[in-house]
Amino acid sequence: MKDRTKQIAQLVLAGAFGLFVAVSFAADYGVGKDMGRMFGTTLAEMLKLLPCAFILIALFDVWVKRQTVERHFGEGPGIRGYLWGMILAGMSVGGMYVAFPVAYSLFCKGAKLSVIFAYVGFAGVCRIPMAMFEASFMGGVFTAVRLAVSVPPVILTAVIMSRFLERRGYQITE
Repeated sequence: MKDRTKQIAQLVLAGAFGLFVAVSFAADYGVGKDMGRMFGTTLAEMLKLLPCAFILIALFDVWVKRQTVERHFGEGPGIRGYLWGMILAGMSVGGMYVAFPVAYSLFCKGAKLSVIFAYVGFAGVCRIPMAMFEASFMGGVFTAVRLAVSVPPVILTAVIMSRFLERRGYQITE
């Protein structure tokens, strides 16, 4: 019953948003029109990106063995696991849209919780296309300093969060 109530609330909220945007266009209300356009732009971007990303994630799920993920991202590799996470996040496209499904796939294949948290953080700050774009405008030194300042807190936060959750017996469920 609780799930049904949640679904109804989500549908009502989506309908209210759609109605607000429609009335905004009819009444020429600028803020509502901007919200509608931004929603449309974001939706179009996601619809172009997500099908390809999910196909690649599914292929990763099928082709990459659990032992490989455990060896590179699991309990054993130490700091190398974070390095692999940074490399994987750096080469990812799609930003956070793709990072969370990949993180879940890594978790299902036995990656350490702190490495997964670090991967998600790295996906926000260490993507190669973003760094190249930034370096072309701000300069290579700025980008290098930003990465050098951003990476240690991501790792530290990931370790603290995983230890906190592991002490409390937290389990990620499907």
